[in-house]
Amino acid sequence: MNDSIAYLGLLADEEIELDSAALMLSALDHEGMDIEPYLDQLRVINAAVEAAGEGMDADDLQSGEAQGALLAQVIGVDFGFAGDSESYDAPLNADMIRVLDRRRGLPVSLSILYVAVARRMGWTANALNTPGHVLVSIGPQEAPALIDPFRGGAPVEPERLIVLLKRALGPGVSPDETHVAPMSNRMTLIRLLANQATRAEQAGDTARACALYERMTVVAPEHSVAWGEMARLQLTHGDVGAARASLSAMLEITRDPEQRSQIHAALARLAGQRSSGV
Repeated sequence: MNDSIAYLGLLADEEIELDSAALMLSALDHEGMDIEPYLDQLRVINAAVEAAGEGMDADDLQSGEAQGALLAQVIGVDFGFAGDSESYDAPLNADMIRVLDRRRGLPVSLSILYVAVARRMGWTANALNTPGHVLVSIGPQEAPALIDPFRGGAPVEPERLIVLLKRALGPGVSPDETHVAPMSNRMTLIRLLANQATRAEQAGDTARACALYERMTVVAPEHSVAWGEMARLQLTHGDVGAARASLSAMLEITRDPEQRSQIHAALARLAGQRSSGV
């Protein structure tokens, strides 16, 4: 089933188109669904942003603030995309097909939409590794603006950023530059999938959570955390052989000596064990 997304693991990071990639991941949960109408929706949004930009003086669109305001007007106001505050934890908020259907989503899914559209305009845009609430930076590298797609693309002033970070990090942790670092395309998709996996496991659906971690290993084969989490869940299902294979794959890509030692110890504990029912 993951064959349709295998190409994502082979692409260079900069070659990944975030919104179409998120759609391909979503299609795995909608067997037989034609995603072409959803790709058409993305084209319509892109065309609307482009048309709005053409109606402005080019010099007026040089700043991140102006670019962010244009996206907020078209995506947030004209198309009505916004965060789902009423059913925030609903799995469909991280499902790009349902996000496009409902025009509601999580910060990460909406950020994917904003970033992808901005890049097609030739602008610099990135989803940021902000804990608990993904934000977007847009505009020239030397002076980017921050916007919040969950709030319809509203600008994020420094004071609000500090509030968001302190709320997510909790007392005793000071925000630093790592908390607003740009995520790679792969890590943005991983964060989208991680939202789904966490919610699936919280709901007791460990089989789905395991499947989502497997998708992460296809999209980002060198993401060791996904291999480790998949092994953990495979063991809860009694599939020792699969867990050994996942830990072995994790060992292949892990360079940290302490982590490698822990993986070796885990593999040693599993040596000779058989999967349940075998």
